Amino acid sequence: MATNRTFTMIKPDATQENHIGGILSMIEEGGFRIVSLKKVLLTPERAGQFYEVHKERPFYGDLVKYMSSGPIVAAILEKDNAVADFRTLIGATNPAQAAEGTIRKKYAKSIEANAVHGSDSDENAQIEGNFFFTADEQF
Repeated sequence: MATNRTFTMIKPDATQENHIGGILSMIEEGGFRIVSLKKVLLTPERAGQFYEVHKERPFYGDLVKYMSSGPIVAAILEKDNAVADFRTLIGATNPAQAAEGTIRKKYAKSIEANAVHGSDSDENAQIEGNFFFTADEQF
């Protein structure tokens, strides 16, 4: 059953390029309500914990290094059918294949520097949101 919340993270490439405001505007224009929002700098250890699921994959080390290379903006978003609708809004991982009008088409530089993360399931949205926000911060 679909829930009405999802998690996103504006990645270091997009924060360093000053795209936070533009991305948040696209999110709000897409009908999402921003429930919780914070800008943080992940340590390599914390980035490693977040991406633990990929630990055995060859790109894990580079991913951890990249995600701890600059600030990220973490957010919990709310909307009916939030996970699926947000995945549509962000577009394909490869910005060259992303549809016009998507966040990645507009702001991503490459497959690796793809501007935003979006949860891929309701379960992961809850896990990822809880990773960054306490229950008191999820209002």
